[in-house]
Formats: sequence, C-alpha cells, structure tokens
Amino acid sequence: MDVGIVGLGAIGRALCRALDDGIPGLRLAGATARDREKAERFLKGLRFPAPFLALDDLIDASSLVVEASTQAHLQEIAPMTLEAGRDLVVLSCGGLLGRRDWVELAAAHRCRILVPSAAIAGLDGVKGASVGAITSVTMETRKPPRGLAGAPWIEERKIDLDAITKETLIFEGPATEACRAFPANVNVLAALSLAGIGPEKTHLRLFAVPGQKMNMHRITVEGEFGRLSVEVENVPSENPRTGRLSYLSTIALLRDLSATLRVGT
Repeated sequence: MDVGIVGLGAIGRALCRALDDGIPGLRLAGATARDREKAERFLKGLRFPAPFLALDDLIDASSLVVEASTQAHLQEIAPMTLEAGRDLVVLSCGGLLGRRDWVELAAAHRCRILVPSAAIAGLDGVKGASVGAITSVTMETRKPPRGLAGAPWIEERKIDLDAITKETLIFEGPATEACRAFPANVNVLAALSLAGIGPEKTHLRLFAVPGQKMNMHRITVEGEFGRLSVEVENVPSENPRTGRLSYLSTIALLRDLSATLRVGT
C-alpha cells in the first residue's frame, strides 16, 4: 500500500521516518508541505528518498493519505482524497465534527476515514461502552501555557500566557466549541467525542499550568457499563502543542492496516 503524507511538522516527519524504516505492506509514496524547499531537503535525507508532490499528484500516487496538517487544510484535503476513492487518516480530527457529508462521500467512493487514538488512551473502552448507554464524558486537560499560544480563544481574549503564575482554568465547554477555540490543541477531544456520545455532550475543562513539562489528560466516562477513568501524561514533541503519543499511535494504526493479528477495537 502506497502512503502519502500531507504536512511535514513533528508528526509528518515521524511518520515518514517510520515508513522509511519499514512497516510491512506499506511504502512512502511521497509527501507535501507548505515549505517546499525544507520538505524536499527532509525527504532527500531519508534512507529511501521520497518525492515532494503537489496535493493532487500525491493523492493520485497514494492508496492511503495521512493528513498531518491543520483543520483549515483538511477542508481541502478531505474532499479531494475521498472523491478519488483513497482512504484518509485524519490527525486534525476536530475538523471532522459536523462533516457528515464527508462520511457520505467516503461511502459513495468506497473508502474510509480513519482516526488514530492520538494523545489519549481508552478510546477502545469508550467505543465499547457506546454500544450501550453512556451518561457522561468529560476530559480535563492540563498544558504548559506556551502550548496554548496562538489559539483563537487566546488571541481573541488577549490572554497573556506569560502572566499566568498558577494553575488557571482557561476554557470550559462542549467539544463543538472547544475544537473551534483550540484547533491545534484538542484533537484528542474530538476523537473522544466521535468514539462516544458526540461533540455536544462531550465536555472539556482546559487548564494552563506554569512549570508543567507534560501534557496531561484525564478522561472520565460513566454509563450503564459502569465508570471508566483514564489519565495520560504525554511528553511533548518538538512542537509543544503535540505529544509524542500522537505520532506513535498513528504509526500503530498504520501497522494494523496489514497486521494478521490485531488487538483492541
């Protein structure tokens, strides 16, 4: 299976390296990114150099496309990929909320939209619980203030992140609002809502914590099955908005595509 990567930030580069090192049944077909010169330099440095391709050419060359870009770019990537009948792995999954049309497009062209677990654990339990009745899903996220820099919520309210000296509640609300307010920070929340009871009923409390070195997520789910509680502390990647588990879980998803033994839902 030929894999195309869209976006060569911390996640995209890690995925390219993993494919270059070897994942059974998969081959890196190429990649695209905003900075062509930088991208070409990276791709030529791989053991098996891959080409830089324009988005439409990358889709044509790939059996599966991995979006490792932004929610805004996903608006272009998703319809082009799905209309071409290619499977699409979505990292900026906050952009999937409310896009039933993309699901229908994938069905019409007999392809799939795949979402990795990203920076959290427990999605398999949430998916299982959702077969029955779930009464509540909440997530508390704690991040270093610099990891929230540039978010629309921060910019619009002119929040001075450097002035925060103690744990501070920055946002509280449903996933629908949170994913618009922090598009680069809460894709894990979108994945949680898609696996469970939907974005309107999935609740977030987001804290900025000075001096904290890890991104922390605490998920609590209650329903007829009982109560599920998961806490994850992620080491940030070179991009402080992204935990290393985000790309590790995507590599695991890619390995599962051709695995003869698959564990978990």
